[in-house]
Amino acid sequence: MLEAAPNDATDVGMTAGRARYAADPAQSRGREFGEPGGGVRGPRSAFQRDRDRVIHSIAFRRMKHKAQVFVAPYGDHYRTRLTHSLEVAQVGRVIARSLGLDEDLTEALCLAHDIGHAPFGHAGEDALDAALAAHGGFDHNAHTLRVLMRLESPYCTHDGLNLSWEMLEGLAKHNGPVAEGPLPWALEELDRAFPFDLARWPSLEAQVAAVADDIAYDNHDIEDGLRAGFIDLDQLLAIDFIADQWRAIESRFPRTPRDRLQRELVRGQIGWMVNDVIAETKGRIADAGIETAHDVRRADRALSGFSRGVQLAERRLKRFMYDNVYYHPAQKRTAQLAVDLLQRLHAAYASDPALLPDDWRAALPDAEPGRARHVADFIAGMTDRYAIQQYTRLFGPPPEELSNV
Repeated sequence: MLEAAPNDATDVGMTAGRARYAADPAQSRGREFGEPGGGVRGPRSAFQRDRDRVIHSIAFRRMKHKAQVFVAPYGDHYRTRLTHSLEVAQVGRVIARSLGLDEDLTEALCLAHDIGHAPFGHAGEDALDAALAAHGGFDHNAHTLRVLMRLESPYCTHDGLNLSWEMLEGLAKHNGPVAEGPLPWALEELDRAFPFDLARWPSLEAQVAAVADDIAYDNHDIEDGLRAGFIDLDQLLAIDFIADQWRAIESRFPRTPRDRLQRELVRGQIGWMVNDVIAETKGRIADAGIETAHDVRRADRALSGFSRGVQLAERRLKRFMYDNVYYHPAQKRTAQLAVDLLQRLHAAYASDPALLPDDWRAALPDAEPGRARHVADFIAGMTDRYAIQQYTRLFGPPPEELSNV
């Protein structure tokens, strides 16, 4: 899909195809829990094992039934958290390869970045945050770490997937350093157990994963918004840089059906943003004199991102999507129904733990805030359809807008 800029081994900081400022799995700071033989099983690097542990996890599989944008889609072609994460990983690998970064770490971060989302997307996060208002709230980024470090536990010797420090710090500093204000309780607990060096920038691989997320959802949500009828092409073409690209596509592909032109538009937008990030990141690395991975973390700003012009265009596109898709009246109504559903579920389980499955009831802490957080852990792990099944079991059928998940 994407046309990457050439990977020039003579670029600043490059040695035999790998940049000296790339994360090096052989120099990893290790894992929270020691593993026999250093955890080595076959030829995989530490970051390859991270990626594979994520892919084989139950939490990763559940994302196929968690909403990306549309809570109750009527068709099979809308994106879910899983398909979105796969698309982010593809974009991230293209950028990482062009910059000489570790592709496996980049891919692992992209695949795992949304694993802490509750059912129903951001509506689910709002519901659990309100339900836990007296117990520290709920933050999906912090919950991603909680899932990977404590809740997803397939091993006999320790809790969690026991991922590398570089993987976990990249997720913890998803949007850059976390240096001011109180931390989400889950992040604070995990940082105390396995410190993430929160005041510094994360690896370039983590920075690339973050911008790949923006590129993927900015453009793929357009496609889903068009499919849902929340926006139409004429609205999109009121944005000048999109109109310019549309005219160029029409000129290149005359007499081509409009649906194909629309997909070409999305592909072109992605390629434009990817190539801009590659060029801008190379320029920032050179300007800052970055030579090592240590230099990346000590930098005083993000080293990977959009150029100023593309950043302004991307912000305009985001505002358009918020105004016309994410905050569309139908979306707002469905989101509120989802919030109400999950809050009722949390209240029911909290007041009567006998409603919980046997294994979750057996592990219920004796006191607060552990009890409320435990219930929230259970609900956050639900898929959209499982949440609706449980609601139906306890309260009867949900509103029609939520009945097609």
